[in-house]
Amino acid sequence: MTLGSLIAKARKDAACSIDELAEATNLRATLLREIEKDDFSHCGGETYARGHVHNIAKALKADHKEFVRIFDEEQGTVKRTIRDLLVENSVMRSPDQKRKISWKALIVISVASLAIAGIAQIVISNISSVDGAAPTVSTSPSPTDTPTASVSESAQPTAQSSFSTGTGVSVVVSAVRAKSWLFVTDASGRTLFSGQVSTGSSLSFTTDTRLDLKVGNAGGVDLQVNGKKTASIGVDGAVVSVSYGVDS
Repeated sequence: MTLGSLIAKARKDAACSIDELAEATNLRATLLREIEKDDFSHCGGETYARGHVHNIAKALKADHKEFVRIFDEEQGTVKRTIRDLLVENSVMRSPDQKRKISWKALIVISVASLAIAGIAQIVISNISSVDGAAPTVSTSPSPTDTPTASVSESAQPTAQSSFSTGTGVSVVVSAVRAKSWLFVTDASGRTLFSGQVSTGSSLSFTTDTRLDLKVGNAGGVDLQVNGKKTASIGVDGAVVSVSYGVDS
């Protein structure tokens, strides 16, 4: 029996419909049907697929370790290094991936270089024409009773975007340590965001009753729910699904 068949059997044994399982795992019903047919092509890669299998097994109270082992036997092809997994999860750039520079970029760089050279020549000419002694630089002692500002342990995001379908629930996702893939929906299943949060940026979401989040790199982000910072939701590279309501 294949993994897809095992998942379908476990779901039926648990008297759970596709829609109920979709709500419990925050996965689309169409994706669950594909998984039950052993089609993992729309899971976003092997790492995400393995995370989906893990979450499905937990929702059905099945042996998630056994499900993941079967997935690796049936779907895993080659043992890959941590670097390969991070590249697949969009956490780092592949060493073989080369950046292409267009001819427009080369022209802009050339023009900028000429402009900088011209400005430097003007500055040098002005400095050489100035007649007089070098200015005296006065210094003042630094105050001894001023407390030294403390440096935060992690860099704070420099940009924030907001997405709103209501005002009851507020969640802020900050990529303070590493970038991460993020998928956010409200209680009606409407997609508020699907994409990547770059390092140093944050996204703010508000809605009336509930926000459902799927985070592709749980260890790289911090969450603030209804004005309060939450505990860590996972480790680097972990795919985690969380939901928050008005009372969270």
